[in-house]
Amino acid sequence: MFNLGSFLGSILGQDNKKKFHEFYKIVGEINKIEGDFEKKNHEELKDYSISLKKRHSDGETLDSLLVEAFALVREASKRTLNQRHFDVQLIGGIILHRGGISEMKTGEGKTLASTLPAFLNSLSGNGVHIVTVNDYLAKRDSQWMGQIFKYLGLSVGCITNELAGIDLRQKMYNSDI
Repeated sequence: MFNLGSFLGSILGQDNKKKFHEFYKIVGEINKIEGDFEKKNHEELKDYSISLKKRHSDGETLDSLLVEAFALVREASKRTLNQRHFDVQLIGGIILHRGGISEMKTGEGKTLASTLPAFLNSLSGNGVHIVTVNDYLAKRDSQWMGQIFKYLGLSVGCITNELAGIDLRQKMYNSDI
């Protein structure tokens, strides 16, 4: 009989197998509360975003807020972009938040996955910089994915080579995202 756990362990090694089990547990927790966020209106979602930031400033760790933050971003994405983060994108977001590299092929939703850790880490109030390979993608993604962040009450900036003026550049650097 086929055993997925043994198969993953043989391919990924025991350490990675344990990590994936942990990731799927976290994804299960996010999925479990998805319905709670679906019931909230826009103002309630924005207020929830503010409350997460306050909870972090009061001492809760970003890791302890991850499940709620990811569920909140998923709901905002559904409402603004009509796109729901798949479980694999949630896993990618967890890996990115933890400082890892999440390899995804073209079309698998890297840009959408990045909104999860970007929002979570913005709760610290230090600003989050998302770096991309060229000005076209920087503009596109700040406008496209920026809808999610703005929906949740965050400011979004975009810095490109053509951006002139120290004041304007400073304003962009001081954005939440």
